[in-house]
Amino acid sequence: MKVKTILVSQPEPKMENSPYLKLIEKEKVKVDFRPFIHVEGVDAKSVRQQKIDLSKYTAIILTSRNSVDHFFRIADEMRFKVPDTMKYFCQSEAVAYYLQKYVVYRKRKIYVGKRNFVDLQPLFKKYKDEVYLLPSSDVLKPQVPETLDAAGINWTRGIFYKTVISDLSDLRDVYYDILVFFSPSGIESLLKNFPDFEQNNTRIAVFGNSTVNAATDAGLRIDIQAPTPETPSMTMALQKYINEVNKK
Repeated sequence: MKVKTILVSQPEPKMENSPYLKLIEKEKVKVDFRPFIHVEGVDAKSVRQQKIDLSKYTAIILTSRNSVDHFFRIADEMRFKVPDTMKYFCQSEAVAYYLQKYVVYRKRKIYVGKRNFVDLQPLFKKYKDEVYLLPSSDVLKPQVPETLDAAGINWTRGIFYKTVISDLSDLRDVYYDILVFFSPSGIESLLKNFPDFEQNNTRIAVFGNSTVNAATDAGLRIDIQAPTPETPSMTMALQKYINEVNKK
């Protein structure tokens, strides 16, 4: 069956040169965006109950824009003035760049990984005497604590925000040719919102091994998968699939 409509379970990209725009123009398909999950911050009282005193830490580990936002939100709620001497260890350049929303970049000690969390390990070993705080969601990839423990550093995890399933009830009678997922939480949201979901002719596209496993465990048929050597991005995988089925 030809592909005409796609639902991506993420917020719409704000970039003007989004690869999804190129996909829409080239393949003449309709692409909608809708977050299947969203993030809600916990309050300062909850953070205190985790026995976290912000003044005890000399370094902050930031894995995402959410972790940046919620660290500074909690600091503000606790009326804690983040000292200029604080070190920031950012998982990627995108996270480090986003940090400029809150600090004067050139005046701070900011250390940046390449892309994956494990890329930060040499930096942790170099600065092993710091006392690290990891502001995180209630959902954490196993690679993160494994990397921190392997580095042998003094670190504490604080749950500063939570991943919450979004209400998708308005989509009950809406049909898409392809549903695109990037996390196990997205698959969980689909099944929580639509416990009687039947895949039938709906194609499922998944990104990453953990999402593949979640979809398989849920009994879903996976039609499109990324990353692969041939299609390292989701948009490339979608384009390849659309080219194949729409030409038939």
